[in-house]
Amino acid sequence: MNQFMSSLKELWKKSNAGVRVSFILASIFILIAIFSPLIAPFGPSEIDENFLKLPPIWAENSNSTFLFGTDDVGRDLLSRLMCGARISLVIGIGVVFFAALFGTVLGMFAGYYGGKIDFVIMRMTDILMALPSILFAIVIVALLGPGLFNTILAVSLVSIPSFTRLMRASVLEETAKEYVQAARANGASNMRILFKEIFPNSLAPLIVQSSLGFSEAVLSAAALGFLGLGVQPPTPEWGTMLADSRGYIESAPWLVTMPGICILIVVLTFNIMGDGLRDFLDPRMKGR
Repeated sequence: MNQFMSSLKELWKKSNAGVRVSFILASIFILIAIFSPLIAPFGPSEIDENFLKLPPIWAENSNSTFLFGTDDVGRDLLSRLMCGARISLVIGIGVVFFAALFGTVLGMFAGYYGGKIDFVIMRMTDILMALPSILFAIVIVALLGPGLFNTILAVSLVSIPSFTRLMRASVLEETAKEYVQAARANGASNMRILFKEIFPNSLAPLIVQSSLGFSEAVLSAAALGFLGLGVQPPTPEWGTMLADSRGYIESAPWLVTMPGICILIVVLTFNIMGDGLRDFLDPRMKGR
C-alpha cells in the first residue's frame, strides 16, 4: 500500500497540468457515478408535468430547482446525467475487465508459445481488427438484442484484439530477457513463467491500454445507445439521452448539448490520463 501511494505521489509530481486535471476529473466522475443515487436532486425517472423542457438556470424562463433544466417529459436533466455516469462507469469497467481478461490470456499464449498457437490467435485477431469495430458491435447487439449486458458483451468483443496484440508484443519482449531464461533453467513450468514472471512485468502497457479502452468503451456504448441498440429508455444512458432529444435540437438544445458534453469530457479525460500513465510507466518516455 505504501509503495502504491508513493507511486501515485511520484506520478503526480512528474505529470503536467493536463494530466493532473484529467486525474481530478476522472476522480470526480467516479465519485458522481458511485454516489449518484444519494446526491442526485431527483430520481432519474421522476416526472414533473408542470415543467416540460425547462431551460438551464443560466437561461431565461428557468427554475432554480432544476439547475440543468428538464427534458420533454419533465425529468430533471442533472439527475439523469448523474445517474447516466453510473451506467457509463459500469459499461467502461465491464468492457475493460472482459476485454483485458480474454485479450491478455490470448496475447500471452500467442507470444510465449508461438508457432501454430500464435498463428491461429493472431489471424483471428487480424480478422476482427479488419472489421469496423462499431459495425461489428452493431451486428452483435442486433443478434443478441439491446440491453446493458449485451452492450458490454458487444463492445468487449471488439476491444479484445487491441489487448491481445499489446500483450503479445510485451510477452515477446519479456521472453527474451535473462530472468525468463533463468526461470526455465531452474525448472519452472510454462504457466509459472507466464503468470508469475512475465505477467507482472507486462502490467505497465496493460494499465495504459485499460485507461484508453475505458474511454473507447464509453464512446462505443454511447454510439450504440444513440442508434437505439444500447441501453434502452428510460434508463438514463448518455447515448440514449442524445437519441431521445435529437428532435429538440432547435427548440431545446440543452437536451442534446449536456449529454454530449458529458461524453466529450469523460472520453477526453481518460485519453489524457492514459497518455500520462504511458509517459510515467514507459521508461523510454521518461525525461521527454
